[in-house]
Amino acid sequence: MFCTLDRTARLKIPVFVSCPTVLNKIQQSGRKLILAELDRLGLEPRALGRSDYPTDFPLREVLVVAKHCSGGVILGFEQFLARSGTFKRDTTESRRLTKAVPFPSSWNHLEAGILFGRGLPLLIFKEAEISGGIFDPGVSDVFVHQMPKPGMSVQSRDSLREVFMKWQARVRSHYYGELP
Repeated sequence: MFCTLDRTARLKIPVFVSCPTVLNKIQQSGRKLILAELDRLGLEPRALGRSDYPTDFPLREVLVVAKHCSGGVILGFEQFLARSGTFKRDTTESRRLTKAVPFPSSWNHLEAGILFGRGLPLLIFKEAEISGGIFDPGVSDVFVHQMPKPGMSVQSRDSLREVFMKWQARVRSHYYGELP
């Protein structure tokens, strides 16, 4: 495992952050809130296309980076919006869209699968209408949280910090070899 030192020479534990590289302003604000909490807890975000750049094919690089991390954060931001279409076309469960449906990056699912397979503690956030795959309730042993937004109430901010505190305890246990 590796870790890095910040300006104050505080040891930082690496955690993988699955997040699209292109975000709108509101999404960028949510990402910044998450990164601020990671920093506050002495955790270093690692992500392809942000802190790490592939020397091999990207999926392999996800695995390489994940091997050096002790936790994972999945950020389900809308990356595609379908205004029309049919789910499960030509089956008995076929249904047409009745409203616009947002989809996250497919990399969220791939990266979450790799992190889950490595037994890393996961923390999952999603925008309100995002669903499917890792964002469906009961898919993993992890509760899926709503994406934090700027201007949160003090109570919401405290709740978010509580979520991070519980998760980071599991991350530290993994890092220091206390988890299988």
